[in-house]
Amino acid sequence: MSSTGIGYAASGSHPDKDSTTPKPTLGTSQGTTPSAAANKQEAALDPNNPYARLYIPQNAPTGADAQIPPDAWTHAYGKPSHNAAFPVPASAPAWIRNGVKWNFPEARAWPLSDNEPYGAKIYGIREALPVQTQFYGNALGVAFAKGVVYAESDDMFAYAINAQTGKLIWRTSPVGNYLMGNPVVVKKLVYLSAGSVSFNFANVVAFKNDPSKAARGLDISYNGVYAVSRKTGKLKWYFATRGEAMPTPAYDNGKLFITTGTGNAYAIDAETGKQVWKNHLGGIANMSSPAVYKGHVFVAMSVKPYLYSLDAKTGKVAWKGTIPKAANTGMGDVSPVVSDGVVVQDAVSDVRTTNGKGTMNTTVRAWNAKTGKVLWTDKMGRGPKVPAFKGGVPMVHDGVVYVGSPVTSDYVALNLKTGKQLWRWNVPNAGPAGAARGAPTYYKGTLYVSTGPSVYALDPKTGKEIHSVHVGGRFGIVSPAIIGGTVFLGNSWDWVNALPLHDINPNYKG
Repeated sequence: MSSTGIGYAASGSHPDKDSTTPKPTLGTSQGTTPSAAANKQEAALDPNNPYARLYIPQNAPTGADAQIPPDAWTHAYGKPSHNAAFPVPASAPAWIRNGVKWNFPEARAWPLSDNEPYGAKIYGIREALPVQTQFYGNALGVAFAKGVVYAESDDMFAYAINAQTGKLIWRTSPVGNYLMGNPVVVKKLVYLSAGSVSFNFANVVAFKNDPSKAARGLDISYNGVYAVSRKTGKLKWYFATRGEAMPTPAYDNGKLFITTGTGNAYAIDAETGKQVWKNHLGGIANMSSPAVYKGHVFVAMSVKPYLYSLDAKTGKVAWKGTIPKAANTGMGDVSPVVSDGVVVQDAVSDVRTTNGKGTMNTTVRAWNAKTGKVLWTDKMGRGPKVPAFKGGVPMVHDGVVYVGSPVTSDYVALNLKTGKQLWRWNVPNAGPAGAARGAPTYYKGTLYVSTGPSVYALDPKTGKEIHSVHVGGRFGIVSPAIIGGTVFLGNSWDWVNALPLHDINPNYKG
C-alpha cells in the first residue's frame, strides 16, 4: 500500500470564508464561543507552529464526489445499531462503488510494517499495545459524510481527509488533550470529544477511599466537546466539562448527548453548545458512548455499574439495569447497542484469581428498551485478565447480535430476542493483549471485522472466515466504516486506512 502526501498550504495562508461567530456565552457548563479567547489565541499563533490549524481547500471533494452519502454521522459506529455500513446509489462515482486504496499518515504515524508498538521495550508488548491506542493513535474508527473521512486521534489532532485521494483537507487541535472518539458530523459542524483515561494522584487516593467520589480526567487537562467547522476545521464553540469526555456524543433532534468522567450525563444544543439538561448519575463514563432510540438515551457507567435509560427531553431516569458481578470498568467501557426494541451490552465480570493469575468472564445482557426488563443473559467464557479496554462493542443486524470478547479473543453471534448462540469464531494470532474489541460491520451478506493488524471477512450465518487482509499496525475499538465498495479504518499506529472491499472479500461484487 502506498502512503499519500499531505500537501500544505503556503506559509501563513489559512483561507477561511466560514467565519461567522455566534454571540459569546460564558460559563463552564454552557457553550462557549471562541470569539474572545480562542480567536485571539489562533490569531496569535505562528502559522508554522506544529499545532496551528491547517486548511487546504484545494484538497476538498467537488461535484458528485462531495455528495456521496451518508450526509451525516450521528453516533459512535455510525448509528444506534452500531452497523457502520452505508450503500451508495448506482449513480455514485465509480471510485466509491469500486473501492479505493490509500494510507494517510497522521501526525505521529508509526511505521505500519513495525510489528511492535512504541514503548515495547519499556512496557512489554502486552502493555504497550493499549498504551499506544490510548495515548498515540486512533482509539476508535472514522466517520464519513459527503465524500470526506473524519478522524480523531490521541495525537491531539482531528482530521478531514478526501475519501478518494487520501489527501488532507484540514487538521485541527482545539485543545491539548486526547481525542479518543468517533467524530460526529451533522449539518455544518463536526463534534469532537476530548478526555484522558488518566487519574491524578488525588483521584487515585479518592478512588481507593470512596470510588464514588473519584473522577477520571479531573484536573488532568481541558475536557469537553468541541464543535468545529465541517468545511475548515475552525473552532465554533466548546462545552467544557470537569471530568473527561472520552465517549463519542450521540446526536438526535438538534441535541448532543454526552457522559463524563464525573458521572454526569448532559444534553447540549447542537447548534449553540448551550446546556439543555444535566443529570448526575454517579460512577464514571469511560469509553461507553450513548445511543438514542425512540426518545430515550441509553448510557452506561462504570464503578457504579449501570445501564441507564434517560428521557431525551428531560434527562430523567426511566429505568436502570446492571450486569451481575461487572468489573469496575466493565460497563463504562462498552457502548450499548439498541435495535428492534432491545438494548444489548456486555461487560467483563466475575474477576477471580486462578492459579495465582487474574481471570474474568465476559457477560452479555439484553433488556427491553421500553421497560428495562431483562430478556436474556449470556456468558462468553473465562480467560486471562486483559489490559485496558476489556469489552467488545456489540452490533445488531437483522435480529442477530455480533459481539467480541478480548478475554477469549472470540466473536459470537447471538439471537437478539433469545440470546441463543449461533456460532463462535476465534481471532487468529490474537496477540498478548487479546483481540475482538471492535464492533463488526455487516454489508451485503458479509460480516467484516477489524482486529489486531488485519481485516477479516466472515460468513455471517456460520462465522467461517472467507478471507483476510493484513494492514499492519493495530485496530483497537475500531469498526470498519463501509461506504459503497470501500472500507475506511482508524489505526492505533496513527494512520487512517482505505481498502477496497474486493481485497478483503474476493466474493464481493458491488
